[in-house]
Amino acid sequence: MITMTSVEAQNGFGKLLDTVQRETVAITRHGRPAAFVVSPREMEELLDARRKRREAVEWSELARKKASPGAATLTDEDVTRLVDSLSKIADAYADLPIEEGMAAIEAAVERERRG
Repeated sequence: MITMTSVEAQNGFGKLLDTVQRETVAITRHGRPAAFVVSPREMEELLDARRKRREAVEWSELARKKASPGAATLTDEDVTRLVDSLSKIADAYADLPIEEGMAAIEAAVERERRG
């Protein structure tokens, strides 16, 4: 990362725009970071990462709210076994219309839960 003062950035704005296409530039004021300038590509990557993180947090919170009390007792092995079972079930019903497939999957999951 390149660092330049706010005065350098102001006086060499064209150079700043050229430089930021290659790497992030930190703009300092009084020796401390005041801003970071990134390329449009890097900004898109940052926004995409932020969106993915937000979606993961939302999904995690939703899963926590919907989880049954017994879910807290599951081991990693239990989760792996359940995911493998669900994957096999989904593959088995992949050719059905979505509504029928989901109903069949939900029934199979319920049977799996019972033992």
